[in-house]
Parts: sequence; C-alpha cells; structure tokens
Amino acid sequence: MSVIPNVRAQLPDGPLVDTHVHIFKQSMPLMPNPRHAPNYDFTAEDLELTLDTHGVKFCVIAAASPWGDCNDYVVKSLRTRPLWRGTVILEPTVGRQELDQLSRNGVVGVRLPFISMSKLPDLDSWDYRRFLWRLADLNWHVHLHLDGPRIPIVLPALERSGVKIVIDHIARPDPQLREKCDGFQAAVRSVQKGNTWVKLSAGYRLGTHSVGLAHEMARQVGYERLLWASDCPFVGVESTTYQSTLNWYDQAVPDARNRRVMDRNAIDLYFR
Repeated sequence: MSVIPNVRAQLPDGPLVDTHVHIFKQSMPLMPNPRHAPNYDFTAEDLELTLDTHGVKFCVIAAASPWGDCNDYVVKSLRTRPLWRGTVILEPTVGRQELDQLSRNGVVGVRLPFISMSKLPDLDSWDYRRFLWRLADLNWHVHLHLDGPRIPIVLPALERSGVKIVIDHIARPDPQLREKCDGFQAAVRSVQKGNTWVKLSAGYRLGTHSVGLAHEMARQVGYERLLWASDCPFVGVESTTYQSTLNWYDQAVPDARNRRVMDRNAIDLYFR
C-alpha cells in the first residue's frame, strides 16, 4: 500500500507527518507491572481530532509497552485509515503468515520496548535472528525504545540482521553526558552506515537540553535520516500539549526547508 501525498502546498511550514503517536482504551488489558497505566482513553477518533486541529495529515501509531502484544485496537484502527501506518509489539516466535496479514493492514514495523526490561534479550538467538530476517524481508523496520547507555548493546545485532532501524527520542542519552553518551554516539555511527533513522521526539521527556541534543544530532548526521514525532498523548506527562511539541520542533529544526526534508524522510520510510 503506497500513499504519495500532494498536500505540502497547503502547509508550507507545518509538519506533514507525526511519526510517533499512541491510541488506546482503558478497557484494554495491561501487562503485569507496566511502566505506565493510563486511567483514560485516547481513541483513534481523539487522535484524528488532534491531528486535524493542528494540520497534521499523516501519522504512525507506535505500539505502547503497557499493552504488550495486544495490538488489536491499533490494527483495527489502521484498516480504515489510509494515511496512518503503525508498529506492533510481537514475540520473536511469530509466524510469517501473521506478519503478512499485519502488513496488509498497514503495519510497517515492530516496536522493541526494551526500555522496560532489566535484562535484554539475546538478539543472536535463533528466534530473534529468524524474526529480524523476516522483518527485513518484509521491508519493515524495528523501532527501538531503549535508554541511551544500553543502546550500544543491541545495535550491532540489529545492524547485522539487515533490518531498518528507527531509534526513539534522540537516543535517550544519559542526562549528564548528553551527546557524549555512548548510546548517542552509537546512534550517530549507525545512521552513518545508511540503514538507521533517529526520531527528534519527546523533548519534554529529555529535560532542558533536548533542543541542544536535536541540534547536535542534526549537526553530526544531517537531516536526511531524521524524523519528527510528538509522542501524543504524552502518557505519564499529560500536562504536555500537542502545540508545545510543535513549538519544540520549531526550536529544534528552525529552518522550514529542513522540516520538509524530514517530512519526505517519513513518507519514504513509512508510506511507500
């Protein structure tokens, strides 16, 4: 399924694609000991209203770790929305037939919610090597959610697999080391190898240095492998507003020409 938009003339300076949003219902079953346990709904209809209000045309639903591999609501919502794509959380033992069906329903990747794990999985195990090979064969990506200091532990195996890699939240560097964090530098090296993208997202989670981190990532890798995302509805920090994430984006990427490059990156990665 391919979508080639022709709406940029309507919105010359605003973002066209939000590459990281969530939808969920309070009735959905939570994983044991989830990182967050929202006591409210944020439905597909709520997201549509939010995006429409702010002029954002396309989005990518990021599977959220509190609900594990209960991807039902995300997949159902994607089926009727051609301008949306999504990622899911899956066990590495999932079969190819299920992956093919998810692909037909608008799924383009798998989120790896490793940040919740005290012990990281062995990506060189048979289950993970087969899993990653299948994802690469489908032309999907893995969406890595992990604290910066541990990113260098998993990137080598992901790179060897040949799967496309998207790293969350400017690689979540250590707040003291910032761009000198090993994870930040590992993300930079991975981008330079040509099969990795980094999201400039969730600045509200990264502290007062988030804009500087975005500038430094752009300085080291350019804009051709960067993406923007809001992280709406800001689970755990609900005082954040969508408009504040747009304001942050304007500070992080002040030149509208570079924001258009990032929109093209998102269209090419998720919608072709």
